[in-house]
Amino acid sequence: MNATTPAAGDTASLIDLGHRYFLPVYRQRELVLERGQGARLWDSEGREYVDFAAGIAVCGLGHNDPDLHAALVEQAGKLWHTSNIFFSEPPLRLAEELVTASRFAERVFLCNSGAEANEAAIKLVRKWATAQGRPPQQRVIVTFRGSFHGRTLAAVTATAQPKYQEGYEPLPGGFRYVDFNDIVQLETAMAAGDVAAVMLEPVQGEGGVMPAASGFLKQVRALCDKHNALLVLDEIQAGMGRTGSLFAHWQDDVVPDIVTLAKALGGGFPIGAMLAGPKVAEAMGFGAHGTTFGGNPLAAAVARVALRKLASPQIAANVSRQSNALREGLGAIGEEFGVFAQVRGRGLMLGAVLSSEYAGRAGEILDLAAHEGLLLLQAGPDVLRLVPALNITSEDVAEGLKRLRAAIAAFVAPR
Repeated sequence: MNATTPAAGDTASLIDLGHRYFLPVYRQRELVLERGQGARLWDSEGREYVDFAAGIAVCGLGHNDPDLHAALVEQAGKLWHTSNIFFSEPPLRLAEELVTASRFAERVFLCNSGAEANEAAIKLVRKWATAQGRPPQQRVIVTFRGSFHGRTLAAVTATAQPKYQEGYEPLPGGFRYVDFNDIVQLETAMAAGDVAAVMLEPVQGEGGVMPAASGFLKQVRALCDKHNALLVLDEIQAGMGRTGSLFAHWQDDVVPDIVTLAKALGGGFPIGAMLAGPKVAEAMGFGAHGTTFGGNPLAAAVARVALRKLASPQIAANVSRQSNALREGLGAIGEEFGVFAQVRGRGLMLGAVLSSEYAGRAGEILDLAAHEGLLLLQAGPDVLRLVPALNITSEDVAEGLKRLRAAIAAFVAPR
């Protein structure tokens, strides 16, 4: 065996490889996950965890879903990749199924990630505005503080959080920021008539699991119509059943012009999609955009099955049931220990906001939770984020809450 190759299950050596060879842009927890089943994971030392993170809301059907597995294996025996110079059946079928499911879209662009989907959306807005005869200075895209739209340069500029942008200047121009849920600020920002689109998440994810206020999206839609601007909804995290309906904006009773998807669409296999409504469906012609790997047969075959399952009434019913259980459990823990100021979000996209006494310490709780056998996320330093599999069982929810209570008890214990 090569001296630098760790033995199977040698956790310390495997982690050392990460420290030595990965670009140090992540701060992973000191464990190596090895396998998963449903809402449970096991690390390389055989330790079991309840998973309330789901790969950052990606594993909407949990780990090792048998139907996703079967679709992947079947397609792997046929065709992996053709590029977009040729047709293959899985992405064609997926595009048709996404259009039908969306209730608004006419065309689809398939890609590999959420950031790519948002890049495509930004480019589509600009192409549409150009076709409208608007000069470059009248192609502004308004986004909201606290948003997160990806890490590529245009997407991170759309992301109205300075911590993600620092050091990458000069950033692309043509973006304007306003406060989330503030319709007066948005109206002022659009008054000059230079706005081509408003882009937002129906529930901000990285921004603290912050839902759009009741009626806000309808007000945004009305302003977009008034100023001949597009409404672009980033449903990369909030979509695909996460908030209780297949598309999050259905709950807001609006019709968007563009929707971006990724995460749960592939159930863990990398895929993204941009859905284009009638106003913009023909704005990009041959050669205007492209991707080598986007919509490859493997990803599309898996996504077709994921889409069908995530759109089922059974998933919607389970999201509602387990959301109520989690809210009740978090409320009880918060009341017992005084750690949470509120629990917010929709469906199985929940944020437990730390009380002022414990503000800034979400990372500590994540470490303690992992020690207790529970995997959680945070959304900034003050919010615990819970985004488990949408088919998580009542037993797993109860066990996860039990482990979270133990972690919180350790967190507040005198030192």
